[in-house]
Amino acid sequence: MTHWTDLTARPTTRLPDPDAQPEFYRGVVAKRFLAWIVDVTVITLLTILAGIATLTVGFFLWPIFFMVIGLLYRFATLSGNSATWGMRLMGIELRGHDGERFDGMQATLHILGYYASMMFVLPILASVVAMLMTPRRQGLTDLLLGSAAINRPS
Repeated sequence: MTHWTDLTARPTTRLPDPDAQPEFYRGVVAKRFLAWIVDVTVITLLTILAGIATLTVGFFLWPIFFMVIGLLYRFATLSGNSATWGMRLMGIELRGHDGERFDGMQATLHILGYYASMMFVLPILASVVAMLMTPRRQGLTDLLLGSAAINRPS
């Protein structure tokens, strides 16, 4: 029979330990910012192409097109390789609390958390502060899901 102290002694995450393996988290905040700039640029270009392809209807519905294309782009890249194109370019990827790459559900939850936090200024600022202060450099969505961005293992 398992005693309750056995359960509490187990680690709650299989992400790399920031004290024992700091190389996984070194420079991640700056890389995430640069990756975000790349991703927003890609989404903007895709939205412009969608505007042209829809004979300018997409330009009149820019916010909706931008959000939907961004959601599809993030889902396709995060559920497939656990990293957007910007993240891959910067050499980082997202990992779940189990230390594994994202599956479709984790990608969906992370994207929903990202969009929810981007709707208001305070959650954005809180995410940035959390990334700078937490040992695993986690934003609000990462803290809620137990996920983290790490430098891609070689």
